[in-house]
Amino acid sequence: MNAPDTRELTLDVSGHVATITYNRPAKLNAMTPEMARLLEEAVAACNDADDVRVVILTGTGKAFCAGSDIALLETYETPWAFRNRTEYCDILRALRKPSIAAINGYAFGGGLEMAMSCDIRLASDNAKLGAPEIKLGWIGGGGMTAHLAQSIGPSNAALMVMTGEPVTAQQALSWGLVSDVTAPEALMDRAHEIAGQIAARAPIAAETAKANLKAAFNMPLEQAVAYERDLQTICFATEDAHEGRAAFAEKRAATFAKR
Repeated sequence: MNAPDTRELTLDVSGHVATITYNRPAKLNAMTPEMARLLEEAVAACNDADDVRVVILTGTGKAFCAGSDIALLETYETPWAFRNRTEYCDILRALRKPSIAAINGYAFGGGLEMAMSCDIRLASDNAKLGAPEIKLGWIGGGGMTAHLAQSIGPSNAALMVMTGEPVTAQQALSWGLVSDVTAPEALMDRAHEIAGQIAARAPIAAETAKANLKAAFNMPLEQAVAYERDLQTICFATEDAHEGRAAFAEKRAATFAKR
């Protein structure tokens, strides 16, 4: 699998873990249409690669991502053209593999939306997370309010989207917006530790768990439980599930092959 040929977004694969890195530090990794296109290529490559089981998303420098490059928003000819742009959060939500956001600094606007589009969020202790769009006269459009309401509840979500003020990593942790906070130098080690744990599990089951979690937020309880049972049955019939049962009986570590 080849990395996109760009200095502003890189894709690296080591073992079963892919790392997508925003690398535009002078602009706090603010997203451009070209970066969105490259992200789409990277996500498609990860989806198509059977050897990739987990994806880590992070940024270089002082920011995870500061959202869209504001200067480039004036280049859309009409509001309708803006509405129909390639939306980078939609791209990340199309990722079938489990994903981890390693938030190494500012995660503002679309950057926060991208972090919330990942399954697991980790933050360095100097990270700040915010929905500042209201300060500029609009609101988020990549799932900001829906994700925040699901993650931190209606009152905290309202506080963030209505004031536009950022929260610290520790506040985000206390609200459940992130799962863990580390020292900056330990962030990627922690992300790789969790990625390694997930990569060691049955990959079909891991991807199914991701799909099931998404469904749980969008279905009534009885439907969600029935859907979960169907997904469980599909997983139960795989060769990996047979291997898991055999390994348990033989008291050994399972070796999963995504079959």
